[in-house]
Amino acid sequence: MFHRSRSPKPTVVLVHGAFADSTSWNDVARELRREGHPVVAAANPLRGLSSDAAYVREVLAGIEGPVVLVGHSYGGSVVTAAAVGADNVRALVYVAAFIPDKGESALDLAARFPGSSLGEALRPVPVTLPDGSPGMEFTIDQAKFPHQFAADVPEGVARLMAVTQRPVTGAALEEPAPEPAWRTLPSWAVVATEDLNIPAAAQSHMAKRAGAQVTELEASHAASVSHPREVAGVVMAAAASVKQ
Repeated sequence: MFHRSRSPKPTVVLVHGAFADSTSWNDVARELRREGHPVVAAANPLRGLSSDAAYVREVLAGIEGPVVLVGHSYGGSVVTAAAVGADNVRALVYVAAFIPDKGESALDLAARFPGSSLGEALRPVPVTLPDGSPGMEFTIDQAKFPHQFAADVPEGVARLMAVTQRPVTGAALEEPAPEPAWRTLPSWAVVATEDLNIPAAAQSHMAKRAGAQVTELEASHAASVSHPREVAGVVMAAAASVKQ
């Protein structure tokens, strides 16, 4: 069944990344809805890039009309892959996100520029992957989460985010990206200059390479939580470019 919208504005689909969940978009979604945008916050499985992208593509297939597809963090890798072949996606927005080219993984890109302290904050746990093989999944140590992920978010909120964070598999972070959708779709990017997960230099490099329109925010990795109005403004700028 299609998600039908009576709004003349495109539907915004928000895809969270690792160590977050869909509630990380709550305040951005509120701003978008206030301006009349239909919004869907997809639950990213965080199990593997190709399977995560396939799931998001199914979400997109259930939406009637044009879509602005937004990804945060590892969610940027997912939307880059998911938009390929999804005819209703008209624009991409990246928020403190990976913007991979073909063959690149999130792990590769994170290591390419100095400045990330994420590795020191991770807690690995052995898991069984969807195909039955052994693997590892990672969360951020709850005590380290506020500083590492959300340093500009009120401490009480950041500690709740630490509790509700979703783990990501190592396989998802290591899987090479397919041909990227940003080659054929217009892109916007929010670069978080105080990000301790994905260095700002890496974000800027990827955004420039993708030809994205860039907005810099003095924000932590949790830019959608600490600066929802500004992030929503970038999304609305992308939406305004979409012709019905």
